[in-house]
Amino acid sequence: MTSPQTALDYGSWPSPITAESLVEGSRGLGSPHKDGDYLYWLESRPEQGGRMTIMRWREGEAPEELLPQPFNARSRVQEYGGGSLLVANSRLWFSNFADQRLYSFIPGEKPAPITPKGELRFAGCHLDASRNRLICIREDHRGSGEPVNSLVALPTEGMSEGEVLFSGTDFVSAPRLSADFSRIAFTTWMHPNMPWDNTRLHSAGFDAGGQLAGLVTHNPQGAESVIDPQWSSDNRLFALSDRDNWWRPYAVEGTTFSPIPTGLAEVEIGGPDWSIDSHYYHLLESGEILVTARRGSVETLHLLDGKGGQRLLDTGAVAYSSLAVDGDRLYVTAGFAEQPSALIAMDRQGKIVEVLRRSKDRGLEEPWVPGIQQISFPVPGGAVAHGVYLAPRNPDVVAPEGKAPPLIVSVHGGPTASAGVSYNPGHYYWTSRGFAILDLNYRGSTGFGRSYRQALYGNWGITDVQDAVAGASWLAEQGLADPERLIIRGGSAGGYTTLAAHAFHNTFAAGASYYGISDLEALARDTHKFESRYLDQVIGPYPERRDLYVERSPIHHLEGFKAPLILLQGLDDPVVPPNQSEAIFTALKRSGVATAYIAYAGESHGFRKAENQISSREAELYFYARVLGFEPADDLPAIAIENLEGAGH
Repeated sequence: MTSPQTALDYGSWPSPITAESLVEGSRGLGSPHKDGDYLYWLESRPEQGGRMTIMRWREGEAPEELLPQPFNARSRVQEYGGGSLLVANSRLWFSNFADQRLYSFIPGEKPAPITPKGELRFAGCHLDASRNRLICIREDHRGSGEPVNSLVALPTEGMSEGEVLFSGTDFVSAPRLSADFSRIAFTTWMHPNMPWDNTRLHSAGFDAGGQLAGLVTHNPQGAESVIDPQWSSDNRLFALSDRDNWWRPYAVEGTTFSPIPTGLAEVEIGGPDWSIDSHYYHLLESGEILVTARRGSVETLHLLDGKGGQRLLDTGAVAYSSLAVDGDRLYVTAGFAEQPSALIAMDRQGKIVEVLRRSKDRGLEEPWVPGIQQISFPVPGGAVAHGVYLAPRNPDVVAPEGKAPPLIVSVHGGPTASAGVSYNPGHYYWTSRGFAILDLNYRGSTGFGRSYRQALYGNWGITDVQDAVAGASWLAEQGLADPERLIIRGGSAGGYTTLAAHAFHNTFAAGASYYGISDLEALARDTHKFESRYLDQVIGPYPERRDLYVERSPIHHLEGFKAPLILLQGLDDPVVPPNQSEAIFTALKRSGVATAYIAYAGESHGFRKAENQISSREAELYFYARVLGFEPADDLPAIAIENLEGAGH
């Protein structure tokens, strides 16, 4: 390694954090289920093409993999999936990615399909033990129009496409059975709403034939996001609502929503339901409520007594997901600031009893993990936006004196997602090479209340771009970023913000769009059902406001593009189809803008395969080096860059 006394230009710092090291041995952890002596969970494997396998563990034993290859426990309901695993009485049911059939599985035996071949998808299944059936969300793609989402019941074995219990709404989600199986709750919503806009909460009993009886709609007026219904052991219904600006728990009886005092101010107990069967709280037998609370970029875990008292369970983590409860033992996927996330067992005092599995067996040593600073900065209109700033950090190199580092503004997708403060070696790939990062929580992000989230409504392509520009400029004014080497990158909605920033501003010297949107009209026509009317909210109704779609589509404003841009795209993406990246690449190439395009066969929305995660990251670094004029320490594969000579570097 280079001597610590040697100063090297930003971007040229040698780093042991290679693109290969980021994916080698990495795994995603989620969806824990406690059943008998075992804890089960889902584990994604980039080195197996992003395959989702099923694991289990019991005390005193090592984790073991249950699901044989090539099975892949991943649903495509709403394309984003979720709710692909159910465990009950030592039997498992899962949605298989390749054929989207539902399978019954006893560990040690071969999984057996219980739904027929065809254009049906299943997710969010729950066992209705009193009637020996599963109740699931089914998405039917057999018709010529939009797929039909329904609540269905199907036998636990045999073969069935499911008996419809409820339909007639555009979407149905979150089916939850009471402990005695006498009642069910679920949520629905209609176009153009998303589940974080305006949902209805329903509950019902069952008649002698197992059909729904006495269906009640608890919030017929809507105008709120009600999510995650749950039943207490005495059949009281609870749910989360953002009716007072922040998602929080309510007890629900008829049309009355009684807020549960939390003792917590300006926190989100809840989040955007992109996937099926998300949980943000658990009702405990003690009468306490275990909740995950998000304030800005940090999540905390609390026990609520229901009367306004609360107790922090301080594990040292800064993010939580996928909770499971078993008596006094809690299981949760915890994200930490300075070490890889882990599936942990903890007690009700917050003490970690055991680490069952880490997302990576070995983390980076502390000197390679940069400090994290949450920042807020002014944006146009007198508002404030937020983000997380990471400074360059490499213990083997000193920064050049009197210079500020290049800055990468990282723009999350959604656009309802949020930037957190968890350990993120993908960021450290850049900071260890001499880049600073602004992980942006632009207006529209989750964690700051409904009004902040909806500040983007009608303004997508405006406020998000303004916040990216304002954040980068503010950091440059503070001396924390080189104003001549500002970079913007993002995926999906973040890719759109990246393209719009290039089309409508000259702040950034380079950019990287991962499966970003260049033509909003084409997206409105081509995307999948779940998001097919999302643009009505964040831009305006189409085609009535076609003028806005044209006005904000980067493909129609090529004259604004000056800075070099790399585009990376999966060819099997049903959310943002490849024509979005292909069109802007062809146009920029003709316009003389320095640009590169890399397409990945077999990739959907988000890169899951290890080889493509490696390739895209190395291509991005190579692109920045060539167009910004620095020499990377890495031996990188060359990529074709169109119009490179015209880039001026």
